[in-house]
Amino acid sequence: MTQQEQFWAGDFGQSYTDRNTRDRAEWDDFYRQNWGLTKTEMNAAFLADLPRDARILEVGCNTGMQLRGLQDMGFTNLYGVELQPYAVEKAKQQTQYINIIQGSGFELPFRDGFFDLVCTNGVLIHIAPDDLPRIMGEMVRCSRQYIWGFEYYSPSLTSVPYRGNEGFLWKADYAALFQQQSPELTLEKQTLYPYVNQAESGNQDVMYLLRKK
Repeated sequence: MTQQEQFWAGDFGQSYTDRNTRDRAEWDDFYRQNWGLTKTEMNAAFLADLPRDARILEVGCNTGMQLRGLQDMGFTNLYGVELQPYAVEKAKQQTQYINIIQGSGFELPFRDGFFDLVCTNGVLIHIAPDDLPRIMGEMVRCSRQYIWGFEYYSPSLTSVPYRGNEGFLWKADYAALFQQQSPELTLEKQTLYPYVNQAESGNQDVMYLLRKK
């Protein structure tokens, strides 16, 4: 396991899961308070035309909140991979008809092109830069058509202190990093979402959709 995987699989990861487990209404309220839009509204802006039977994998799904949101949008063929066993158990308690398994994004247990879309939500930001090619390569390998993400944004790769820890959080232009590694990807859509308190924090996130040629 990488240093980051060990970090998230242990007590720190469990505390994160406990802090960030929300019901559907709280989940949308959290996004509305921080970005002025619900996550459901953000997702709909990118996936409105995707067939509802598309096979979707979320890498690093934690307790499955994003997958539950997609299920409420009508998507029926949903999968998640989560490193932390504690989060997987909570996900199974809180979801129905969603395939969630314990595993690593560095070794996705699926055949090439098995999914129509593979995505992350606030996961690549916790992957050390030297390890990004591994997880990105696995995501591209398993996707037949789309890579979709929602991550912290910066034009250049920047390390960010995280709850008193160094080496566990970064921000970057992740869509561009995907394209540098996999030139067959084209950028279909990208939207920056500044925080409501952006004037104070200076932070913004990005949602992007990449398509395989």
